Amino acid sequence: MSTTLPHHRTGQNRVLTLLDRLEREPRADTLIDAISSGVRSLPLGRGRDVLHGRWLGHPVHPLMVQVPIGSWTSAAVLDLLPGRSREAGLLIGIGLAAAGPAVLTGAADWAELHHEQQRVGLVHALANTAAVGLYSASLVCRVKGRTAAGRALGFLGLTVAGAGGMLGGHLAYRQAAGANHAEDVPHVVGEGWHRVGAVADFPAGRPVRRVVDDVPVVVVREAGGTVHALAERCSHLSGPLSEGTVTDGCVECPWHGSVFRLSDGWNVRGPATAPQPAFDTRIVDGHVEVSLGEQEKHEGHDAGDGDSGTGSAGERDRSGP
Repeated sequence: MSTTLPHHRTGQNRVLTLLDRLEREPRADTLIDAISSGVRSLPLGRGRDVLHGRWLGHPVHPLMVQVPIGSWTSAAVLDLLPGRSREAGLLIGIGLAAAGPAVLTGAADWAELHHEQQRVGLVHALANTAAVGLYSASLVCRVKGRTAAGRALGFLGLTVAGAGGMLGGHLAYRQAAGANHAEDVPHVVGEGWHRVGAVADFPAGRPVRRVVDDVPVVVVREAGGTVHALAERCSHLSGPLSEGTVTDGCVECPWHGSVFRLSDGWNVRGPATAPQPAFDTRIVDGHVEVSLGEQEKHEGHDAGDGDSGTGSAGERDRSGP
């Protein structure tokens, strides 16, 4: 007698089912491409990295949304108390003023995501836009003395903003938008030196992909003989750095244009907000060997600006065992 149970996706609720469908729904991709291209074409210069949060070491958008959400939540609490509509209106105004910077940082990050993430992000943005509209109407009603309508619109706005926040959480924690996609490297690569190929296997100036303990590594040999090695999957969204371009001692990700310094993996330009794990290198008997340094494995990169680093891989190259 067969004991095979019917196959079904246990534990999947209706909300997750809808979100999975949203991730796979391509009908808005034309609009998404047009908007993201427009955002990427804005002449922001170095301001783009400020919006991404490269200076902070992780996306700045989650930080910026704390002010409007906190203000609107506090306004809802005051609306539950008699005679506090004026103070609640003030908090709503603060939240509306703070929504602008939150939108700018979110748009900059959203424009550099995969389509599956952008589809969810678009609905996230629409929900938050609706919340801003409801809170704007709530503030107008309060100014005109229509307190009851202002409160009702405020509570409705908080509900819609909560739905938008749920979508933002899905983006961050299920779809890993904004996460450091190279964080696991120090935990996976074993200690010691790993041989990745003969020196002749690495043409000067060209990135070459190798694998160390199932972790892809990009190896670049300079014309002068110095060898550099970084984790190959971009910390932004796992783009293949071995397919990127090498210029001025840096490698550029082919997917979204993040630039990393070969000598120490520092993220010179975003959208990546985290550096690449950098390997020590040496040449032994005509073969290149790499090792993830103790600092990289146990402490990570030193904090600082783009001019700081741990020294070039060339300075760490050495011959002999």
